[in-house]
Amino acid sequence: SDDKPMSKNAMKKLEKEKEKQRKKAEAEAARKSTEGDNADTEKGVVILHGQNPVNVALQRKLLNYKFRSSSHFHISNFTNNNDRDYSKDCYGIMKLIQSTEKTGRKWSKIRDLNESVAENAVLVRARLHNSRGKGKQCFLVLRQQSFTIQGVVAASDTISKAMVKFASNINKESVVDVEGVIKTVTNKIEACSQQDVELHVSKLFVASLAAPRLPLQIDDASRSVDSSAPADSSLAHVNQDTRLDNRIIDLRTPTNQALFKLEAGLCKLFRDHLTSKGFVEIHTPKIISAASEGGANVFEVSYFKGKAYLAQSPQLYKQMAIAGDFDRVFTVGGVFRAEDSNTHRHLCEFVGLDLEMAFYEHYHEVLEVIGELFVSIFKGLRDNFAEEIAIVNKQFPAEPFQFIEPTLRLEFPEAVAMLRENGVEMGDEDDLSTPNEKFLGKLVKAKYGTDYYILDKYPLAVRPFYTMPDPCNPKQSNSYDMFMRGEEILSGAQRIHDSEFLTERAKLHGVDLQKIKAYIDSFKFGCFPHGGGGIGMERVLMLYLGLDNIRKTSMFPRDPKRLTP
Repeated sequence: SDDKPMSKNAMKKLEKEKEKQRKKAEAEAARKSTEGDNADTEKGVVILHGQNPVNVALQRKLLNYKFRSSSHFHISNFTNNNDRDYSKDCYGIMKLIQSTEKTGRKWSKIRDLNESVAENAVLVRARLHNSRGKGKQCFLVLRQQSFTIQGVVAASDTISKAMVKFASNINKESVVDVEGVIKTVTNKIEACSQQDVELHVSKLFVASLAAPRLPLQIDDASRSVDSSAPADSSLAHVNQDTRLDNRIIDLRTPTNQALFKLEAGLCKLFRDHLTSKGFVEIHTPKIISAASEGGANVFEVSYFKGKAYLAQSPQLYKQMAIAGDFDRVFTVGGVFRAEDSNTHRHLCEFVGLDLEMAFYEHYHEVLEVIGELFVSIFKGLRDNFAEEIAIVNKQFPAEPFQFIEPTLRLEFPEAVAMLRENGVEMGDEDDLSTPNEKFLGKLVKAKYGTDYYILDKYPLAVRPFYTMPDPCNPKQSNSYDMFMRGEEILSGAQRIHDSEFLTERAKLHGVDLQKIKAYIDSFKFGCFPHGGGGIGMERVLMLYLGLDNIRKTSMFPRDPKRLTP
């Protein structure tokens, strides 16, 4: 009957059913709460567990990356469950930036943050160079290129402990957006470029999260290699292959930031000087039908049903431009050499700075222009890039580059005589070997006080087919090389501008006339006498700064053993 008491089993079933209904109700309430939270995604953040503004996928990435082996860390560990996180809207990981809005906010550059903007609120996007948690505060070093500033996240009425903990756990090299106020400091912050101020952080968001394990540390890659200083075996150094294998990280060092600003400056100085002297910049083909220099060190490529070559030089096309009445031309572009040379100064691909010009009476008119060009470049680097040169020298110390005006010009027989006087045996028509070039550079520096000079009147036998022979000495040529710190940085000459004479010289060098027919034909209709030269950009910068390897001045070097990255 209805008045009969329930059995124990029936009572247990009823309790279980009630528990099941209670859990179902809680789950439904939680689902509705989550739907409400997800509405915030339109604002660029998601509220996870009612706490930090984060993107869920990226938050999981942060947890998996940095804390996969750390059982104590979870999003709920940012704050005590009994405390209210009053900073929850001021930090976290941003939603992926996909150009969905334009806020018009004003961003600041770290290089501009100094005492003049003290007490001002600023917004900065930078890399997190490093962070250090200390009690209720966290010290950050924020970096933009070569400029750094200290940031401080300190627990207060507006900054929660959870926010401080979040700041302490962001991976190095992550990109962060930081809002705060610039404050002056009593003691200079020696570790940062901005030494007189620091940034008191009020908001901190991760815009792009870096992986937790870096292939190399920026501080290690920035360490000085001064051989005169006592070595500290406890400090790590990064070798060249590791740098080049992870070039994207390596490029972030202050030295590389400065190096490639110098390289850009070098190219601008080259262009500006020549443009001021009436030169016109041209652009020449890099896929050609025959070897530019008439040699075998060329890259052969398939070209539809035939084959072609990567240009060893823009030489032929510069000359054709002169035949086309351009008078003075220059070009900046890739040059390709299939030389199996694994040395400190050779690359299979480099940037050529080439020029060509018509002259009136003597090819020394060309030499004077080129000599003035280099002096202009050296002065421009010295006067306009002193800060960048100092940054490079801090890591790679070297003696300052020395040059004189007007540029020293020696003739090849004089160089041979200097070498012979100092115990070197070589023939009158032998080309200079690399060791002899360096030795000659030391002799010239000791005698004339210059790291830069011109060597004129090379033996005809060691020059390309289009080089004009010396009319007074059939064994010599109207050609020249230029040197920095005992290494060649330019090779040039007066060119043959008569088609019949050019054909004769090409035959002597075994060049296939059919493949250079267009080049030879360009001189059939009259051409001004002319000369010029080709410069290796990376080599010039390497030698100006006194660096030991050309791969340091090539952003992504190509040599016989390296085709990536």
